[in-house]
Amino acid sequence: MKQLIVCTLSIFIMMSVAAQVTYPKTAKKTITDHYFGTKVDDPYRWLEDDNAADTKAWVIEENKVTNDYLSKIPFRNKIKNKLEELWNYPKYGAPFRKGGYYYFYKNDGLQNQSVLYRAKNLTDEPEVFLDPNTLSKEGLAALGSVSFSKSGKLVAYSVSKAGSDWTEIFVMDAATKKLLSDKIEWSKFGGASWKDDEGFYYSAYNKPDESSKLSKKNEFQKVFYHKIGDKQENDKIIYQDKEHPLRYFGAGLTEDERFLILQISQGTSGAEIWYWDQQDKNQTDFKLLVKGFDAEISVIDNDGDKILVRTNFKASNYRVVAIDPNKPERENWKDVIAEKEEMLQGVGTGGGNLFASYLKNASSKIYQYDYNGKQIREIKLPGIGTAGGFDAEKEDKEFFYSYSSFATPPSIYRYDIASGKSTLYKKTELKINTSGIETKQVFFTSKDGTRVPIFLTYKKGLKLNGNNPVLLYGYGGFNIPMTPGFSVSNAFFVEQGGIYAVVNLRGGNEYGEKWHQAGMLLNKQNVFDDMIGAAEFMIKSKYTNKGKIAVRGGSNGGLLVGAVITQRPDLFKVAIPQVGVLDMLRFQKFTVGWGWVTEYGSSDSAKYFPYLYKYSPYHNLKKGVSYPATLITTGDHDDRVVPAHSFKFAARLQEYHKGPNPVLIRIETNAGHGAGKPTSKMIDEAADIWAFVMYNLGMKYKD
Repeated sequence: MKQLIVCTLSIFIMMSVAAQVTYPKTAKKTITDHYFGTKVDDPYRWLEDDNAADTKAWVIEENKVTNDYLSKIPFRNKIKNKLEELWNYPKYGAPFRKGGYYYFYKNDGLQNQSVLYRAKNLTDEPEVFLDPNTLSKEGLAALGSVSFSKSGKLVAYSVSKAGSDWTEIFVMDAATKKLLSDKIEWSKFGGASWKDDEGFYYSAYNKPDESSKLSKKNEFQKVFYHKIGDKQENDKIIYQDKEHPLRYFGAGLTEDERFLILQISQGTSGAEIWYWDQQDKNQTDFKLLVKGFDAEISVIDNDGDKILVRTNFKASNYRVVAIDPNKPERENWKDVIAEKEEMLQGVGTGGGNLFASYLKNASSKIYQYDYNGKQIREIKLPGIGTAGGFDAEKEDKEFFYSYSSFATPPSIYRYDIASGKSTLYKKTELKINTSGIETKQVFFTSKDGTRVPIFLTYKKGLKLNGNNPVLLYGYGGFNIPMTPGFSVSNAFFVEQGGIYAVVNLRGGNEYGEKWHQAGMLLNKQNVFDDMIGAAEFMIKSKYTNKGKIAVRGGSNGGLLVGAVITQRPDLFKVAIPQVGVLDMLRFQKFTVGWGWVTEYGSSDSAKYFPYLYKYSPYHNLKKGVSYPATLITTGDHDDRVVPAHSFKFAARLQEYHKGPNPVLIRIETNAGHGAGKPTSKMIDEAADIWAFVMYNLGMKYKD
């Protein structure tokens, strides 16, 4: 009887809070588009103008409603305080050596941005080299790329503000830490590639209009060379393409500075490679090395006059080939590391060796090779997890790499290149006991018979009683794998009794390019079927039930969440679509959205429009449907996936939704797509999300 009273009281409290939600009345303005004979209404298009007074007023009203709801969750503040406590531990990055110093990143615990330190020896007391926290009181300025000249005398570093992808590049004298007069503006997606100590190559756009710099389509990227001491307006254009405004261009020198490599892409898939041999006095411009854009290809290094590349051309799992610039035709390529059963995720260099990172069932395996492709050894890792940082310079004798898993916080290892010996250098000390947490990998069969893996992380002693709260997380796109990695925020949810489940959906590259292609373009529905199948598997296997499942994803993963809750609103109790691509008919019209056409297709195409329209979350919301409790999150400075996606989706969801579940939007100010977000904002967001998830899954907070 006591249990019944408590349960009834809990339900009453939840219904009372939900009943108090009154959504802002969002104006509808008639706009109809015509796509190949199909009429499509878009009544909330006015929300695309983030500078309009009406949009700004709407944002304020929506945040007010959301904050009011969250403030009534009885354990919200307890969650925030607990997360602050758990977050407050020293976090280290792997050291790297340059110009006679060891450099490494460190965050004392709750610093908004990590600080770059250096020391002559690892046993010395380190000094602060670069502290981005001094650039902004609120921690809104974040370090991006940090690139040292070959000698280590100069360093170029990029800074982004308030989460925007736009960056400024500054130059500093490493010895004195004195800032030079050099400054580069309007760069995006790239840093500096040095030529000796004289200057560097970088990519940038023309100065945008101030009012539309966070939303207008980015066109005509160029490659420049900046000579130290010059003003940006005097920088030399190294490459531009006036006929193809919607392409990315990036240039950089090989380590020995012999080859200047130009990589061109017209989206997130496929590339074209050009080269400029700096030793050949007769070569005065770039020459084509690999014609695009039918395969992924990236330059690793050069071996004398041969250029080593990683590619998936005729190798779904990727391989390493050597290309002779004098005979670049594909029939002349020579395998250095042949394709394997596992997916070759990346190749680093160091000490005259190649370090190949493979994925086996989404977990890291590392092999050391010489430049001729002879395998020297496998680098043994502590377990099933993710390792990274296998990169150094040719003269280096050692480097440092990191390892972590869902239940193992990051550890840093020191690696001797000659002997292959790994030594634990630094272990993370947490304020949470991870020894009681375990991870296992399970597999389920998706709708079309495909075998799909899930990583499940939970407290030891889990009972399969069908009543465990579950957070399903996925991405499923753009060749990006979901590999094991530690998060103190996710560990908190597990400590509270939840199961954190990461689904390795098609669209990633956990199993190579075939896995990617099985979840892109006209195969995108497979990704949503995989996530739906994962939820059904968790229910069938007695891990949970429909009333205990939350689904979460960001960016392309936000699209995933939007799609699965519009297709199967009955299957999920809670949904967290973060910075999501939610309007699949107009994504290509903003900032760099055009680059995703290679992944999604475009509504401008008669071939792809019907397919996109069929699953676009914004267009597939239906009147009178009871949707899951939904908390949409976005940032007002997100110029990757503009917040208009989330604004329009939230407006229509609130209009159509019928039922007791709250459907809210949380709009962070001075925040972007996620990179560089200050610790304080990350904790605030995590506290709100976990409070919303736990409350709507019927969980109780445990001290």
